[in-house]
Amino acid sequence: MVTEPRDAWDEVLDVYAHHLRHERGLSEHSVRAYVTDLQALAENARLLHVLDPAHLTLRTLRSHLANQQTRGRARTTLARRATSARVFTAWLVRTGRATQDAGALLASPRPHRPLPPTLRRDEVETMLERVTDGLPDEGPLGLRDLAILELLYATGIRVAELAGLDVDDVDRERHVVRVLGKGSKERVVPFGGPAADAVEEWARRGRPALATAASGHALFLGARGGRIDVRAVRRIVHERLRLVDDAPDLGPHGLRHSAATHLLEGGADLRSVQEMLGHSSMATTQIYTHVSTDRLRQAYRQAHPRA
Repeated sequence: MVTEPRDAWDEVLDVYAHHLRHERGLSEHSVRAYVTDLQALAENARLLHVLDPAHLTLRTLRSHLANQQTRGRARTTLARRATSARVFTAWLVRTGRATQDAGALLASPRPHRPLPPTLRRDEVETMLERVTDGLPDEGPLGLRDLAILELLYATGIRVAELAGLDVDDVDRERHVVRVLGKGSKERVVPFGGPAADAVEEWARRGRPALATAASGHALFLGARGGRIDVRAVRRIVHERLRLVDDAPDLGPHGLRHSAATHLLEGGADLRSVQEMLGHSSMATTQIYTHVSTDRLRQAYRQAHPRA
């Protein structure tokens, strides 16, 4: 059997694997993943007559990713291999094995982001109507569930943010709620009349019936009187959505997606929706514009005679 002669790539990757294993303390699985990615880079670089990692250029790295793409690699794989290349080229410079960091300007392919599932407006209305119709038989728990659903949909707040609300966080006169979001960032979110009425009824007739010494200042309570937890809120949303024929099985995050989508469809500007949802980046909010555009395109195909 003929053995291929070792070149600078083999020697450098051996040293790099030792660095990952003994200096960075990575698991054998992680070391193997890094080295496999870089062996693919070495294979492509050799085809371009780059026989030493010290001679890597940004063009070589981009050629490698383009080659991987033509082979049908998934976006997540391409993004991981771009990261592996950047970490490797930075190490080459740091250890004096290269004079320039070829990967410093290498961008990762954006991973595909599936559109979040949402409810139609009529599905939300049907769910809320059916909860309202059942209130006479459900007592304080029915009032609580309606207030939770109305507030989640009206504000688009996260389930943990809702569970963490205290009574004083809701200004029922001004129709705003003070929310402590990710990174302990506080924001004020408005809500409309139906949510205000539901929260008012819960605070006036429902909460006092469940409150105990363990309730503290919590706005929403569990059946035993303590602060409601996120699992209970998720269960409430799933159970109430089962009342709606053919509605997707969504949790609280589905109501958040639906609220954002319906706001944008109704003409709200993207910046306002970003502030309302508590997104740190506009890019996160922009996915909801794709949902709206997708629905518009679907409606066009169904309705336009020359679609």
